[in-house]
Amino acid sequence: MSDNHSVEDSPETRNITLAVTGASGSIYAAEALRALTADPRVAKINFIASENSLRVFAEELNLCGRTNLPEKLLGAPSPKLHHHAESDIGANIASGSYPTAAMIILPCSMGTLAHIANGLADNLIHRSADVCLKENRPLILCVRETPFNRIHLRNMQLASDAGAVIFPTIPTLYNHPQTTEEMARNFVHRVLAYIDLPQPAAYQWQPD
Repeated sequence: MSDNHSVEDSPETRNITLAVTGASGSIYAAEALRALTADPRVAKINFIASENSLRVFAEELNLCGRTNLPEKLLGAPSPKLHHHAESDIGANIASGSYPTAAMIILPCSMGTLAHIANGLADNLIHRSADVCLKENRPLILCVRETPFNRIHLRNMQLASDAGAVIFPTIPTLYNHPQTTEEMARNFVHRVLAYIDLPQPAAYQWQPD
């Protein structure tokens, strides 16, 4: 829903922000973190998990607490990871002077969407998204809700008009996924391809 698709960092120094909010779909966040960590084109991953997302991680992935959350998702520490508290509005990614290539919010709750669409930057996730918009950097909002009400649709339009990309967490079925992990992984591959980080193992449709 937007043509804001430029990446300003070189492939060798690309910094990506990954935020997770309190909507169902924590498996998507886990797959995104794994893919970004394994990608040699990504130098740093600035990771933010909202307070509400912690409840979803506990319910869906049986992961409890904020301490070492990225390491729990990956199964091991990574030197690329920089874990921020959502209350840390003085973090590097809160400033437009910090070189962020793209920000992905996956999943993006309707509450987070509402804050971003209406310019209400009262935590680090909202502020970092606002920075991406004002600096004309890719902001990918992987919204998760069904059905959408008129407020949700209005906020998606507002965010899109401001430069965000609305990328709903709609999985593909034409690749015949056999597990939820495979389904989530293919969706993540599509998101990363959109920000010029195509994955070598990504499924590509081959018509007969």
